[in-house]
Amino acid sequence: MEEDIRLFLNYISKEKKCSRNTLDAYHNDLSQLSDYIAVVKEKEGPGYNSVELSEDHLASYMQSLKQKSYTVSTIARKIAAARTFLKFMAERGKVNKDLAPRLTAPKVNKPLPTALSVADIQRLLAETARVPSVDARRDQAMLELLYASGLLASELMSLDVEDIDTLHSCINLKGHGGKIRKIPLESRMGKMMREYIDSVRIKLLISDKERALFLNQRGERLTRQGFWQIVQGYATAAGISAKVTPRTIRHSYAVHRLNSGADIHSVQEVLGHAHISTTRAYKQV
Repeated sequence: MEEDIRLFLNYISKEKKCSRNTLDAYHNDLSQLSDYIAVVKEKEGPGYNSVELSEDHLASYMQSLKQKSYTVSTIARKIAAARTFLKFMAERGKVNKDLAPRLTAPKVNKPLPTALSVADIQRLLAETARVPSVDARRDQAMLELLYASGLLASELMSLDVEDIDTLHSCINLKGHGGKIRKIPLESRMGKMMREYIDSVRIKLLISDKERALFLNQRGERLTRQGFWQIVQGYATAAGISAKVTPRTIRHSYAVHRLNSGADIHSVQEVLGHAHISTTRAYKQV
């Protein structure tokens, strides 16, 4: 089965454009399935091959997962990986029939998104304005833009200067396959970004070839980990007791926009949610 898993990982890497983290997760989960089936088949006798995989094997595998101290979400992820792999195997004739439907994942009750109050957001943003340093002004622009757009931290850090349209006050966010998602900004935010690009970023810039919007002290693109630490620092300085992360600020954007009467479909479009149910969860917060 290891060779089949290798072919599957190669397929989803090239065809589905999966990230390294996703590939690693699939590899770990499917290796666990392979090891389990190998042990079972060894007990049954020699001559094992993928075609002999049966419903009984999958049923016992699911039972073995439930007997371990895994969380429901972890079990659901492992079963989802196995289902995707089995479908791949069936399409290529490696198993007699598609066994994926025989794997039923437990229902995972997703927790509601956690958002900050408007007061906490105001305290967080005010903290960035306390110090007049270049770094602090950059941090202010980052946090203000995050709260004004609801971007993911990875999306925020991937922005280039050209992605900010200060004339029309919007972000042209590049997505998968070159698709552009337009994210509108208030005119105040567009003006702030123009001031940041002209007066702050230029002081951090070392090479004219660098197009990243947000730079570190070496003049290079700021990393997601670096941004996370910056957010933590300001949250601590502001004395906010709630857990504050870039994703919390994204959630806060969505909740505050909906509470202010924004159309749920417009918020869905800005956040890039594929399903309206994902956005609707914010109305319960």
